[in-house]
Amino acid sequence: MKIALIGYGKMGKAIEAIALQQGHEIVLRIDLDNAAEFTKENLSKADVAIEFTGPHSAVNNIRKCLEFGVPVVSGSTGWLAEWDAVAAYCKSVDGTLIYSSNFSIGVNLFFELNKYLATLMENYPDYDVSLKEIHHTQKKDAPSGTAISLAEQILAMIGRKREWTNDMAAKEPHHLNIVSERIDPAPGTHHVIYSSAIDDIEIIHTAHNRTGFAGGAVKAAAYAVGKKGIYTMKQVLGLS
Repeated sequence: MKIALIGYGKMGKAIEAIALQQGHEIVLRIDLDNAAEFTKENLSKADVAIEFTGPHSAVNNIRKCLEFGVPVVSGSTGWLAEWDAVAAYCKSVDGTLIYSSNFSIGVNLFFELNKYLATLMENYPDYDVSLKEIHHTQKKDAPSGTAISLAEQILAMIGRKREWTNDMAAKEPHHLNIVSERIDPAPGTHHVIYSSAIDDIEIIHTAHNRTGFAGGAVKAAAYAVGKKGIYTMKQVLGLS
């Protein structure tokens, strides 16, 4: 598989290492210092693009990959307010897009556990639910995309919670509070906590390094090749 890396920071380099170990080829590396090389001619050498950049550049990067006819796997977070427009564009050009807030296999299993637990807890209003996420200090968005995904799953299952907030001062009973901490060198820890006067129930996912995220992104890239449409890690991992 020939891969274009759109974004060559720590995550891009981790993806490169995993891809090369698996026998894949990196045919293009795009970062801030060579953005002019992000052309149709250069991207056409790739079977798939893996995009890990920032919230301000992700939408344009994804659209360019789709415009140039190359399947794109994106793990950038902080841009989902524009998801509907990007999804519509993908469909309009008969493109291929796989998006996930987190490509780690363990996190995606954690997502399934989170949904199931929330389904159970809907019937027990004495338990209040909150989230805590810890990332390294270079993490640009807060809360993290993974925390938002967890929160949205809970909101879909627990009717007494209507919106998430990252502001403790603004917390109301219908709010699902997300506490964001930035501590080096933490690659990512997510807590889902149900608390009552009697006891607490907590599930935790802790990443030890970036290898899980990188391996999942490469797995998603292999899944995208030869397909058309919009997919998630649920399809990639056979969870749906």
